[in-house]
Amino acid sequence: MSFFAILLALIAEQIRPLSPSHALNQFMREWMQWMARTLDTGHPRQAWLAWWLTVLLPALAAWFVHSALLHTLGWLAAMTWNVALLYLTLGFRQFSHHFTDIREALNMGDEQKARELLAEWQHVGVGQISRNEIMRHVIEQSVLAAHRHVFGVFFWYSVLAIVGLGPLGAVIYRLAAALPRSWSQDNPALQAISRQAWRVVDWLPARATALGFAVVGNFEEVMDGWRFHAQKFPQDNDGVVLAATAGAINVQLGGADLHTDAPDKQDSASTPGHHVTLAHFAQVVGLVWRSVIMWLALLALLSMANLLG
Repeated sequence: MSFFAILLALIAEQIRPLSPSHALNQFMREWMQWMARTLDTGHPRQAWLAWWLTVLLPALAAWFVHSALLHTLGWLAAMTWNVALLYLTLGFRQFSHHFTDIREALNMGDEQKARELLAEWQHVGVGQISRNEIMRHVIEQSVLAAHRHVFGVFFWYSVLAIVGLGPLGAVIYRLAAALPRSWSQDNPALQAISRQAWRVVDWLPARATALGFAVVGNFEEVMDGWRFHAQKFPQDNDGVVLAATAGAINVQLGGADLHTDAPDKQDSASTPGHHVTLAHFAQVVGLVWRSVIMWLALLALLSMANLLG
């Protein structure tokens, strides 16, 4: 069921991408804000309670519907529910328009428009950064978005679906990823807890993404980057993914952080590799799609082995 659910969700998302202003997305943003207003007392223990309730209540509801459909209407109804939830939580088209628009602006030589589009995407001021810096940030943010919107969801959905928990993992991962940005710095306890929880939730998926890049990219260079250059990035899990990307396509990533308002902001050193060019954009797209195909093929083999077993 997992393989077909993910495949159908990816196809549906390519045909009809989900708008960021979709009613369900807006509902979930309001849900996270309401939980913050209701449960925030400034105490870490209360912040943990708020995080668990905010993440687990929707996830358990999704699993309950999956289980009810499976036991009453059968696997086809349950898979339809899984496809619907994966359509909402997994997919390239939720962010790829930013990548495409900035690439087109750079192709046309309109660097100011590219800066404006990058600033709009990341919700930060970018100043007058150079063309090379624009391209570097676009590659970094696109790879991280692919990890969070595709590979991370893919990982936790597949792992927990194997043990009968259906879409529980996909919902938990997407909510955990959204909370650090949704819970603003006006709620310092919630912000700290959401960041800490996100590092835990994303630890395994980040390394699975890096491993996938190693298999479909330059294995030796990816592993070298993972071992020796991941620590050059401010965030541990992001560093693993970005260092693996740099090794896979031999590009120089790392440097000044766009998010200057982040409390843990720091400038990072760069990885070895060539300076970023527009040609690397196509290489990144190829790397990501090869990795998707690899993980789908592996999941298909596991599903077939399970059926035959």
